[in-house]
Amino acid sequence: MPRYKLIVEYDGGPFSGWQMQPNGPSVQSAIEGAVERLTGAHSSVQGAGRTDAGVHALGQVAHIDLERDWEPYVLQNALNAHLKPDPVSIIAVEKASGDFHARFSAVRRRYLFRIVTRRAPLALEHGRAWWIPVKLDAEVMHEAAQRLTGRHDFTTFRAADCQAKSPVKTLDRLEGERNGDCIAIRAEARSFLHHQVRSMVGSLKLVGEGKWSAGDLAAALNAADRSRCGPVAPARGLYLVGVDY
Repeated sequence: MPRYKLIVEYDGGPFSGWQMQPNGPSVQSAIEGAVERLTGAHSSVQGAGRTDAGVHALGQVAHIDLERDWEPYVLQNALNAHLKPDPVSIIAVEKASGDFHARFSAVRRRYLFRIVTRRAPLALEHGRAWWIPVKLDAEVMHEAAQRLTGRHDFTTFRAADCQAKSPVKTLDRLEGERNGDCIAIRAEARSFLHHQVRSMVGSLKLVGEGKWSAGDLAAALNAADRSRCGPVAPARGLYLVGVDY
């Protein structure tokens, strides 16, 4: 049975998340529905990351096994036709080996969080960035973020309902950079805890406002106490940029 690797882009706004949910539409169910309309049979789609409700993706990776041998570009075009009008696009398809797994074969996941700091509210980017109507010091945020890189117990930045077996993770990269009114925060790791990126960004906002120092951020991390976390940043600013194998 041929296996296919899909690169998927989507607007997370209308969805309850990547994973199929009983209480709302999911990206996974949208793709599985498109596959069933195309092939007449149900096939399970496995994703690399279970993005939350409202989180977007520029390069989510998924795999699927199909009975028929498809040319990748034909499968891509056919799936996109059946995905309409959902804001989901299959931007690439390739054949994969039988032992490839979108989730378990991944060695790094890359996320981007976008903050727009300006007085005027967002119009074109409404729902696609965190609007903060005051200036933040991106350079200080970046410097403080380096306190979080490396291998740590990230309990402080872990959602209460996180199902990971351990709060210990290795954060390979956490960087902030300003470009005009936009601050881009980039995070990379093999895997993340539930709400980890949004929790770290929310705490970095306090640093950017001057309410926390880099030492305060490090102390919050070392406390391994969820109550020491800053406000969790909204899902609408977060993007799964890509997955490395």
